Amino acid sequence: MTEDNRVHVGSGNVFADLGLSNPEERLIKADLARKISETINFRKLTQTEAAEILGIDQPKISALSRGRLAGFSTERLIYFLNALGNDVEIIVKPKPESRNYAKTSVICY
Repeated sequence: MTEDNRVHVGSGNVFADLGLSNPEERLIKADLARKISETINFRKLTQTEAAEILGIDQPKISALSRGRLAGFSTERLIYFLNALGNDVEIIVKPKPESRNYAKTSVICY
């Protein structure tokens, strides 16, 4: 019995690959939320402590850490990163001539 192994080369954005609406916004929010969770874990904060720092309730921290981001704007997530002691820089630059489209990405250090 032979198996049919199909490989799909992704676009780099799982949300676009899944055909979801607003894939770039979803990816940006997911990257920001990941960095927020990493910062909370690095600082060894409880969800209650993190909620107090961010001015939200603990269930929202839980939702954020589980990737439930519908109630969070990109602007709000950036505010959370600042409140947790992270600088956020936004850089706008021309796209390379070799690429047909412009893109948005989040780079976390």
